[in-house]
This record gives sequence, C-alpha cells and structure tokens, in this order.
Amino acid sequence: MKRFEASTGIKCAVLVLPDMTESESGGDSMMAAVLDVLPHGRPGDDRPQHQKEPLAYALDIDEFYIYELQLDDKDVDIAFGDRVDLTEFGRVTEVEFEDIPSGARSELDYAVEEIVEANEQRFVDFYNDAQPITLRLHQLNLLPGIGKKLRNTILDERKRKPFQSFEDLEERVSGLHSPKETLVERILEELQDDDLKYRLFVRREEQSS
Repeated sequence: MKRFEASTGIKCAVLVLPDMTESESGGDSMMAAVLDVLPHGRPGDDRPQHQKEPLAYALDIDEFYIYELQLDDKDVDIAFGDRVDLTEFGRVTEVEFEDIPSGARSELDYAVEEIVEANEQRFVDFYNDAQPITLRLHQLNLLPGIGKKLRNTILDERKRKPFQSFEDLEERVSGLHSPKETLVERILEELQDDDLKYRLFVRREEQSS
C-alpha cells in the first residue's frame, strides 16, 4: 500500500491507495471531477512562493469525497471540469468542504449536477432501490420535497415497473417535477453539513471503515 502524506494545518484524512502496476491501474482507477486549480498554492499559505506546491481540488465521482491533489509538471494542463484518476497523483488528501477554497465551492453545484447527469441510470436506480431506514422513515423521505404521499406514489410506481430515466420518473410520478435536481440538492446538503444523521450519497470515514 502507498500512503500519501497529508497537508499541514487542514482538517483532513490521508488517502491510502494500493500500489499498482501499469496493467492493473485501469481496473482500480478512482475517478474525480476537478473543481479548482491553484497553480501558486493556497492564498493563505505564508511560505515563500518557491516552497508552495501547485494544487487542485477534485470531487470523487463514486462517493463524493473532496480531495486536495498536489500537482507536478505533467499536470499543468489540468482545468476545472476535467476527469482525473486519483491514483496518478503523488499526494492525495481528503479535505472537508469547509477547507476548500472559494473557487472550488462555487463550482461544486455544477460538478455534482454533471456527475448526476453523466451517471443517470445509477441515480435513477436510487429511486428504484431506496429502502426503509426505520419503521417510520424511508430513504426517499430524506430527499428534499418528498413526503409520505409522494414517497408512496414512487413505491407504487416502481412495483409496476422500474424507472428507466429521470424523464420517466417525472411522467409517472405526479408531483415529482425535478428528480435530478432533487438528488443534486441532497448531495450538496450532505457535502456541506457534517451533522446530518443519515447519508445517502456522501460517504464519511466512519461509514466506510
């Protein structure tokens, strides 16, 4: 296993990635969407400029972790919106939402929406597969605007036939006007609020240990 050192002064977790041969890396890639690039390092870093590392911030596509990436010369062309493989960087540090720069924060909505759009079936299947959490609370109820009546309509419709797309959801579930935007809103809430009791999309260290 290869352990990547963490940045100092930031609330973070160190990402541990497996050592991989070139032939293995294709199957074990960890893809992320670039949120922001800081070619001159963090603005609040008081070290001399020659000691500052160029950085990028990226959002994991699978579990929505936010990572700080240390860049080197081969990474000069990285830009917002790019998809990158986290296993190709020398240092990858998980950071909290509160620790990312303003540029990355401002692009987070767009990045999450792009991920949901690009993986439509995966997120449509949430509506198909969502389960009860307790006797009184269902995973669907954690989505903004979905109460008991709308939840029951979704459950009834998916029994008849699984939903095929966001458009299919809108057509078959009266009152569910923006199924994609509803998921995006929930994902953003989970990214920004550390105190949520239940999480559907954004993993936390204690959940994945």
